[in-house]
Formats: sequence, C-alpha cells, structure tokens
Amino acid sequence: VQLQASGGGLVQPGGSLKLSCVVSGSILSINAMRWYRQAPGKQRDLVAGITLGGSTNYADSVKGRFIISRNNAKNTVYLQMNSLKPEDTAVYFCNAVAVERTFTVGNYWGKGTQVTVSS
Repeated sequence: VQLQASGGGLVQPGGSLKLSCVVSGSILSINAMRWYRQAPGKQRDLVAGITLGGSTNYADSVKGRFIISRNNAKNTVYLQMNSLKPEDTAVYFCNAVAVERTFTVGNYWGKGTQVTVSS
C-alpha cells in the first residue's frame, strides 16, 4: 500500500492550497483517512480526519479554515486549506487505515508535502 501526497507549495498569508493524497495497492477498503503536519522541531500533530462514512474532525487551530474530504472511488483524500497563516507552515503527511486483500489491517503513511506560508 502506497500513499502519494501532492499539492504543497509556497503561498502568501491569507491564501489557499489544496492537498491531495492517493492511496494505491492491493486494498479492499480504506477506513479512516487523516492529515497530519510537522513543523521544524515540533512533533507531528493531527490536522484533520475523515471516516469511511464521511464524519470529520479537526484540530482546533484549523477549524473553520480547513476542509477534509474524500473520494472513495478514487481512493483519494483532500485537504482544502483556506485563510492560511504562517503558523500553518509544516510538512503535511497523509495517513490511512486500510484493509488489504489479505485482510490485514494496516496504518500507512505518505512521504509528506511541504506547505510554506510566507510573504
């Protein structure tokens, strides 16, 4: 199972970016999908999560600004980030809990995509 994140980049404060993460491999289903972020010198923190059924949760710091969504047919999770602030600067990682065709349940990570918010 592989996760490939994309969409990061440099944006000015107040701007927007949309991250995508595609899950590939021999999978039967993908349960929870999440975005985490890690700033230099800090721990990796949960940003947002979405269940198979579409229930979402967000870190307090991004509520009202970020929107997580998923396309189950495309095995893809998205993170729409609006009103970006310099403190949102971090490497963003996607995460998925997936059931493989061997019926093994695994917790998988992508390599991360850099988001830099700066003028």
